Amino acid sequence: MLPIILRRLALSLPLLVVVSAITSLLESFVPGDPARTVLGVNATKEQYEALRSALHLDKPFAEQYWLYLRDVLHGDFGSSLFSGESVTGTIGQRLPVTLTLVIGATVVSTLVGVLLGVYSATRGRFARRLIDVVSLLGSALPNFWLALMLVSLFAVKFAVFPATGYTPFAQSPGQWAAGLVLPVIALSIGGVALISKITRDAMLSTLALDHIRTLRASGLRPASIVWKHALRSCGLPVATAIGLTMIAYIPGTILVENVFTLPGLGTTVVDATNQHDLPVVQGVAITFTVLVIAINLLVDVLYSLLNPKVRVA
Repeated sequence: MLPIILRRLALSLPLLVVVSAITSLLESFVPGDPARTVLGVNATKEQYEALRSALHLDKPFAEQYWLYLRDVLHGDFGSSLFSGESVTGTIGQRLPVTLTLVIGATVVSTLVGVLLGVYSATRGRFARRLIDVVSLLGSALPNFWLALMLVSLFAVKFAVFPATGYTPFAQSPGQWAAGLVLPVIALSIGGVALISKITRDAMLSTLALDHIRTLRASGLRPASIVWKHALRSCGLPVATAIGLTMIAYIPGTILVENVFTLPGLGTTVVDATNQHDLPVVQGVAITFTVLVIAINLLVDVLYSLLNPKVRVA
């Protein structure tokens, strides 16, 4: 398994370079001048030119990117053009909020999706059609619209959960959990739809296999057949769905965090893009890419646990 992980890591290094290059290129097309945004309209021409030189904005794009990549290879992601805070420090402060959302939504979508999928596979045609409807609605509803509806219903009308804001866990675990309920639900609906449908289809195929019929003929309890044998046999497609869902949640946090005003990487990258704060935008993009790589590695490890043949693949 270790050689597989090392090979995946080696193949992922070029991805980091490509993502950072594309991010820099796209940011260069955004209208506006970072130096002018930082200094304002009252700055002198000398101040403006000095800042452009300090930020390497007076150099060609290829040279700008090479200078940035050289600093990154030395562990320096730069500093924010506005706050002056190091990008590493900013990401370190905001990353836990985003990870909490992603992990929370993944746990919720996995538990609910697997339960719904198994239920629909074992309870007849009506349940299967119901899961199809739920999957269609969950895939069609935008996260930001669902988030606004949840706020309107459970924060404004009934005032059960807070509408916006974030409370650190150390300050109040109860308020921390209450503030994450609506964002996690808004983020996880699409994942529930995908995982439930894939679990249902995989479970139906598995329950029709010969060895499952043999277990039934031997008198084994139906619950044991479903949860102990059939679910494990269809673990690979379900694990794939969970991995894809978790990866999809990473960009999904951008909209959810902005709706609920959570201090995560999603709100950070939106603010940085509006301010032309390129070091922060690049740092967040690289962080998101690293998270995607880490999730893919976790899925590979899970594959090897579910099917030992994968270890020698």
